[in-house]
Amino acid sequence: MDILYLLVPVSLLLVFAIGAVFWWAINSRQFENLEDEGQRILDDKEG
Repeated sequence: MDILYLLVPVSLLLVFAIGAVFWWAINSRQFENLEDEGQRILDDKEG
């Protein structure tokens, strides 16, 4: 039972850290143009 006093705060910190990284990714427009990046990989052009 004593381990819950450690695991619950650590879990909450992890959730907030993941949320902060996700929020940063959305605000820095990391997910704006997913189709072009996928198409760029499939193109055979060099350079």
